[in-house]
Amino acid sequence: MPDRDAPPEPADLERIAAHTARATASIVTSAYGRPDLVGYKSSPSDVVTQTDLRAEDLIRRLLREETPAAGVLGEEGGTTAPAARLQWVIDPLDGTVNFLYGVPLFAVSIAAAVDGEVVAGAVVDVLRDEVFSANLGGGARLNGEPISVSSCASLQDALVATGFSYQAELRALQGEIAHRLLSRARDLRCFGSAALELCWVACARLDGYFQRDTEIWDRAAGALIAREAGARIELPCPENDDLVIAAADGVFEDLRAAVQFAAA
Repeated sequence: MPDRDAPPEPADLERIAAHTARATASIVTSAYGRPDLVGYKSSPSDVVTQTDLRAEDLIRRLLREETPAAGVLGEEGGTTAPAARLQWVIDPLDGTVNFLYGVPLFAVSIAAAVDGEVVAGAVVDVLRDEVFSANLGGGARLNGEPISVSSCASLQDALVATGFSYQAELRALQGEIAHRLLSRARDLRCFGSAALELCWVACARLDGYFQRDTEIWDRAAGALIAREAGARIELPCPENDDLVIAAADGVFEDLRAAVQFAAA
């Protein structure tokens, strides 16, 4: 007998994530240029808009219709059904500061984890209507077409992206690392959306990405997409000072060495 409580297959979860993220993107698009700031979280830089809240409400409703037994971990709404085998990890508006200022770079990110492992995800670049998606072992796609990482073979030829913490003390350390990296890489960018930066590694618009002090909803879908596109990935742990890194194979080791706190 089939297991009635078994989660959908990863390919089906990818489809659900992509469909839900695209539906949610329409809410974000309709509010672009008219942000309604409703509060702050960890610092004055860490903002919440009414659009974040409306978008997360829609995501939760649509996912509940498709997978009623699943749990949801969201940036704005906390956790539901934490014991469920299937957990959705959602960021309704990754790049809220960009959205607030009218900078046209922000995304909707949705990932699916089964028994603690991320197995599917989708990230929608809202204003470009680009849908990045992947499922575990099934490769990565942009608007349904396969994508892969760059063939860059050295850090000195690499275009690298990063982002910065909301904590002032950590931002100072990150500034020192950025200063160090500027003389070692082709160039450094900061676009303000971890989800998109990971996806841009996946499709070779970037050769590498690193950042500290991200949340799981910032990176869950994008990291899977980058990995399935062939990037080498390292996720936060106590031993790496909370580092996320994604890069082409030929760039990864030198980038990792360059962004350590104690690197010379």
